[in-house]
Amino acid sequence: MFLATSSLPFAPLWESFFKNAPKTHVSIYVHVDPITFTWIPPYSSVFHDRIVPSKRSARHSTAVAAAMRRLLASALVDDPNNYMFILVSDSCIPLHSFNFTYKVFANSNKSFVEMKPQDLGAFFRWTVRGAHAMLPEVRYEDFRYGSQFLSLTRKHARMVVADTRVWSKFKLPCFQGCVHATLTNVDWSLGTFDGHPRMYKKDEVGPKLIWALRRDRPKYDEDVDGERNDPFLFARKFSPDALQALMAIADSVIFKD
Repeated sequence: MFLATSSLPFAPLWESFFKNAPKTHVSIYVHVDPITFTWIPPYSSVFHDRIVPSKRSARHSTAVAAAMRRLLASALVDDPNNYMFILVSDSCIPLHSFNFTYKVFANSNKSFVEMKPQDLGAFFRWTVRGAHAMLPEVRYEDFRYGSQFLSLTRKHARMVVADTRVWSKFKLPCFQGCVHATLTNVDWSLGTFDGHPRMYKKDEVGPKLIWALRRDRPKYDEDVDGERNDPFLFARKFSPDALQALMAIADSVIFKD
């Protein structure tokens, strides 16, 4: 599931990612902001006729979460055999081949939802709409936050789409049966830039960067997840002008297992 607030700049790279994927192994769904971008993929594209009914999805608003719910609802209804629902952004790239990525999800019976430990940041997010605005539906001791880019089993996807109680508070519940981490590598080590993590520029793109992103591992809640060694499967954010550099190493590095 691709959540794009504007364009899909890395479409050629994803085309290469999906080109040898069996049709029975993957379904593609794209949400694009109809106000800021009009995109009609050609018939030969894997994205042809895969754009779901979309609405405005501006950042810093609940519209982005609503867009995710529309993607989930479309994927649930479109194919009852869809088992794992993976959300990526328009600035995401794959870190491995389709076969490698598919095997990771095919061998998993859990969702991957980042749930950061409670800290001052969590308390600020819980109270940002008012000291008691989240009550009684979402108690602070139950509140978690983390990356929006997640992977959900069908059971959890149905929970998100069907929910009305927690959605009224613009937050999702903490699930059982989840790995408390995201499989999308993001670098926040330099702080935030207008709410964004670090963006990789075209001059940074090369085999060393891809290998470094692969070597990194998700941050787990050891008390809950124990000893895990899941690989990152995707990475963000990449500058749109990095496409040519990424395509140059797609077959020799990114899709080579």
